[in-house]
Amino acid sequence: MLKSYLPALVFVGLGTALAVAFVSLNSVLGPNKAQGNLSRAKGDPYECGLPSEVKGNFRFGISFYLIAMLFILFDIEVIFLYPVAVQLEAFGAFALVETIVFVALLFVAFAFVWRRGALDWK
Repeated sequence: MLKSYLPALVFVGLGTALAVAFVSLNSVLGPNKAQGNLSRAKGDPYECGLPSEVKGNFRFGISFYLIAMLFILFDIEVIFLYPVAVQLEAFGAFALVETIVFVALLFVAFAFVWRRGALDWK
């Protein structure tokens, strides 16, 4: 019983040890903000090489979140096609028909979202 869980336990242990090592190295080798060695210009966030104009209280529009959620939704649904594509020969014609139905429904959902204007950046 324990033999079947051993690889998973080793993997979790190595992951935890690596995380602890990275946090420890960062606290030892990383810059110390208490010393004040960073100037204001070095501490400011930059976006694409330019100073960021976004303030701390800036709020993104709802369209940003809607497009992000739709991307994740369609991305996850497309991932479901991979296992069928790998084992399509073993599943046979039934899996092919089901995959075609799935892709058709996915396309209908995409057309509905597009027609409703959810993908338009406002």
